[in-house]
Amino acid sequence: MRINLLLTFADGTTKDITCNASDLVAFEDKFNVSSAKLGGGDSKLSWLLYLAWHSEKRTGSTKDNFEKWLDTIEGVGGSDKDPK
Repeated sequence: MRINLLLTFADGTTKDITCNASDLVAFEDKFNVSSAKLGGGDSKLSWLLYLAWHSEKRTGSTKDNFEKWLDTIEGVGGSDKDPK
């Protein structure tokens, strides 16, 4: 399973992020919430941001911890990119 997210950085640039099974399992472990809840209306912004950060950390795109990385982010949302 993969989920694509669109990040907007504080400098105005954007980036498509692909979250894979590793990111989803890390999310479930951290928040004790099934990843199936991500598509519902009860999704929290922190959940999406954590997924994006975990993907960025996993791929080596950031070395920052989650809190420091958040300072570089303006927004997160769904991406039109095909997750496959």
